[in-house]
Amino acid sequence: MAVVAMFSVVSLSAQKYEPTPEILKAREEFSDARFGIFIHWGIYSMFAQGEWYLQNAGLDRDEYAKAADAFYPHRFNAAEWVANVKASGAKYICFTTRHHDSFSMWDTAESDFNIVDASPFGRDVLRELADECQKQGIKLHLYYSHADWMRDDYPRGRTARTVTGRDESKINWKNYYGFMNRQITELLTNYGPIGAIWFDGWWDHDEDKTPFDWELDEQYALVHKLQPSCLVANNHHQVPFEGEDIQIFERDLPGENTHGLSGQDISRLPLETCQTMNGMWGYKVIDQNYKSTETLIRYLVSAAGKGANLLLNVGPQPNGELPAAAVERMKAMGEWLSVYGETIYGTDAGDIKQQQWGCTTRKGDKLYVHIFDLEDDTLYLPLDCKVVSAKEFESGNSVKYQKVSSGIVLNVGKVEGVVDYVVELRTK
Repeated sequence: MAVVAMFSVVSLSAQKYEPTPEILKAREEFSDARFGIFIHWGIYSMFAQGEWYLQNAGLDRDEYAKAADAFYPHRFNAAEWVANVKASGAKYICFTTRHHDSFSMWDTAESDFNIVDASPFGRDVLRELADECQKQGIKLHLYYSHADWMRDDYPRGRTARTVTGRDESKINWKNYYGFMNRQITELLTNYGPIGAIWFDGWWDHDEDKTPFDWELDEQYALVHKLQPSCLVANNHHQVPFEGEDIQIFERDLPGENTHGLSGQDISRLPLETCQTMNGMWGYKVIDQNYKSTETLIRYLVSAAGKGANLLLNVGPQPNGELPAAAVERMKAMGEWLSVYGETIYGTDAGDIKQQQWGCTTRKGDKLYVHIFDLEDDTLYLPLDCKVVSAKEFESGNSVKYQKVSSGIVLNVGKVEGVVDYVVELRTK
């Protein structure tokens, strides 16, 4: 097949997306949640080298696929997973149904390369997870990869060029696109209510000389048709496309770009930043560089201060267990949220942007001042609103302050050795 036949110019005639009342409500509920847990899990965990091992090692696809025959996560327990997520204070789970290595983590009729048909485990882990999420009151979001490093029909992009064993003569976008949409139909038909579909992999063709048409309009419309309240997100590192309901930032908070993936403009859509607990997304045996609980809590607070959710990743072990270090941090975050959740859940970005000392969040007439570190005894806050009271959030004790022409000065003393010292300001 000629290269030109594989691609088409992106259509400019797509109808403008008008979110329905169901979508608008779902967007609001999503933003109110502020915290979710990302779970990257598949046969790549068997190699304990991270989720990109097939690409990074340049393996033969058929040899890599043999790992499925030994994939038996006998310690997988959906009830424990969801209970740990719930204990963390997170309101939703985003689970990797199919990553770039093509392995499906549910009982799909569209491919035998799935956990039920290709592994001795033979259980539909997505079914068990979906049932537990409904039982325990946790919303379920589903990650789905657009890119595929294994299938012959997927038009190969800029990644996985060193992966061997594919038959390039069988590239067929129409066939692959149909396969994806039939899988998406399964996911949104057979597993109960799904909060969002989280797409990834668009970037695999971001260097094509001829713009690659992913036919997203039709696919997004399919999602919204199958489940009218299901949100669409796409980790493409661009400004949001028509039909999307969430804007994603990878490894950085909105407005930051330390990892080179999040330099796009910030939209008015609900925002979500995805970040890892350690260095990788999938399980890597030598990656024990877990961020401290203090760091993770402050990252959550900072995300809320920017009006964004934090989607914090955990990479389960090959046996199906969540790493003990991850569970420990999740529990600690939940304990903190049990006290300070009011300052995070259902809040908007605060009046004052992120500062060296911390940030702010707002809920109605309450402005929450989150102070991480403060060497001085006082903190100047430039505010346009009138402050009528100030108190420590946890203790309820009054905090002295002075009104100045351009805001207030809080007298809090030095703030050291705490995760987050929160002052609640009542404003009007």
